[in-house]
Amino acid sequence: MNPMKPENLHIDVIGLMSGTSLDGLDLCCVHFDFDGTWHYRIVKAESVDYPDELRRALGSAQDMTALEYARLHSDYGLYLGRQVRAFVERNQLKADLVASHGQTIFHQPSVRFTAQIGSGAGIAAECDIDTVCDFRTTDVALGGQGAPLVPIGDAVLFGDYDYCLNLGGFSNISFSSDGRRLAYDISPVNYVLNHYAGLRGLAFDRDGALSRSGKVCGELLSRLNALDFYTQPGPKSLGREWVEERVYPLINVYDLSVEDVLATFVEHVAIQIGRNVKGGRVLVTGGGARNVFLLERMRAVAPQAGFVVPDPLTVDFKEALIFALLGALYVAGRPNCLSSVTGAVRDNIGGCLYKGNKSNTAI
Repeated sequence: MNPMKPENLHIDVIGLMSGTSLDGLDLCCVHFDFDGTWHYRIVKAESVDYPDELRRALGSAQDMTALEYARLHSDYGLYLGRQVRAFVERNQLKADLVASHGQTIFHQPSVRFTAQIGSGAGIAAECDIDTVCDFRTTDVALGGQGAPLVPIGDAVLFGDYDYCLNLGGFSNISFSSDGRRLAYDISPVNYVLNHYAGLRGLAFDRDGALSRSGKVCGELLSRLNALDFYTQPGPKSLGREWVEERVYPLINVYDLSVEDVLATFVEHVAIQIGRNVKGGRVLVTGGGARNVFLLERMRAVAPQAGFVVPDPLTVDFKEALIFALLGALYVAGRPNCLSSVTGAVRDNIGGCLYKGNKSNTAI
């Protein structure tokens, strides 16, 4: 691959994002120009619900045999490629590149290991578009956390905010300090809330209605807030394993209703966010930005902050937008992973390229 001269960069990228909450696939087609400053325009964005069988498979992949895991990696990549092809056809789009996050199954940066499934070869084969994926592994190999990856996009595209806060399966925050971009995960959010809402037969707690009806358990709240992750300095990141080893067992010690668990955990999330936001304008995106009760508690716990929920496209597709940017940075031969964020030994260009049959002139 020959990196493009940045001043000549004009590229259409489809960003793919699937989070730990497994609520579906986000596809976001973005046109980028670079003239010393990055400019973007979202051309089209959609979400696709996962079939139940695929959602179950992705949710249990960590417990599969090696053969089952390898098969799912391949099948999921082919599925993603078919979704891209359908997205392009029904919206009459043109795209030079696909940039895929994949689905995180294992994330253990302390032992320099992370795994996101969704074969890039399968994506490229099905949609015939050059595909970049596997954005985290280089950073982890360099001693970094491999996450979060979104902060470089926060700096490039949303630098007029004091903080960028994403409320997805986990909450993460990024901000600039002394000319460096800093970022880290704050706490679990939807990964836990959706799990307990599922015990009521719901995919999620719409508007936080169940949470609002519950009562906070003070003892559980104190123990959640005392978890050692919250006193560790950044860079730091969270994964499914931490929740299942530390959070669920702690919650399940208490004989609480689902509503009381949700109310307590919402309060916990709001407190942890309040500990990390010192003031100023805070851009709030991700599925949690639609949780009315959570936003109310955040504003009550952290009145010093101006939480700003932007337009629906930005709320719902910011991560897919930024993964499209990561792909554009890869094409330009520019770092798309910041060591100041992840703790790696250096900034790096993460990703692996798989060529589509309809090769384009952008790469």
